[in-house]
Amino acid sequence: MITSFITHPHCALHNMGPEHPESPKRLEAIHARLALEGVLQQTMQSEASPVKEEQLALIHPLRHLRALDKCVPEHGLTNLDNDTFMNPDSLDAARLAAGSVLRGIDQVFRHQADNVFCAVRPPGHHAEVAEAMGFCFYNNVAVGAAHARARHGVKRIAILDFDVHQCNGTIDIFSHDPDILICTSYQYPFYPWRYLRPEADNVVCTPLEAGCDSRTFRRAIERDWLPALQAHRPELILVSAGFDAHREDPMADICLEDEDYYWITTLAMDIARSHANHRLVSVLEGGYNPDALGRSVAAHVKALLGIPYQAIRDKAG
Repeated sequence: MITSFITHPHCALHNMGPEHPESPKRLEAIHARLALEGVLQQTMQSEASPVKEEQLALIHPLRHLRALDKCVPEHGLTNLDNDTFMNPDSLDAARLAAGSVLRGIDQVFRHQADNVFCAVRPPGHHAEVAEAMGFCFYNNVAVGAAHARARHGVKRIAILDFDVHQCNGTIDIFSHDPDILICTSYQYPFYPWRYLRPEADNVVCTPLEAGCDSRTFRRAIERDWLPALQAHRPELILVSAGFDAHREDPMADICLEDEDYYWITTLAMDIARSHANHRLVSVLEGGYNPDALGRSVAAHVKALLGIPYQAIRDKAG
């Protein structure tokens, strides 16, 4: 199994302040953990290229994109909402984050890789058609889906989002699109407080109560997601990989463990193998405890590589 690992050092230049949880330290923690466990060396590593305006415009209107451009400060920070800030490098980093997904999609359709993990920031799944919010500027996974359609002629796509916050942006963009299946698990009720119960046939919601444990999570995913995915028969799996449902994460109250991320990644890979010729592209969303984030991403990438989970336990001791 060839797993591509895409990132870019300039993603660290986006900085919303020393106390902000969506910090450059997140990528540092991921790289350090993957290197420590010998995982990074087993991937095919490459750098992201920035997305072009016309590629973003497949999802976000030009007037919105240009309004965002005008918000970029010459120095310091400017705020778009109470949680989302820009520094002079923020949109450059956001273009790289979206561009990483496009590169990953090209790699799986050119048979250069079986699957891909994009270790990039800022995240994207809260960005709606014409609104940046929730630490997100462009909807990375949605831009990727539009690219897969336009460049590779893909019809049926599944977007799997296991972040602790619901993917309001992705739902805003693709709600009622029968060729895009969105499966989303999230703490309920919780931020972003909208689209929590969307009435759309193509959106499968798995709301989780605070305190939800591994067993409850896995049963809910199998109950809700698997029948919909088997019926949809996606030609491409896109994953919004948020790791903030971990029990050690400070942002919410779901109690997942490292191995749950291995489990759900394996589930996604099974669907990709059955229907999509293994094609799966994953992009980082949330995860705000650096140590838990590093371990969870390591479990995710090991699953993508096809390393048995028992081997992980043996090595970790």
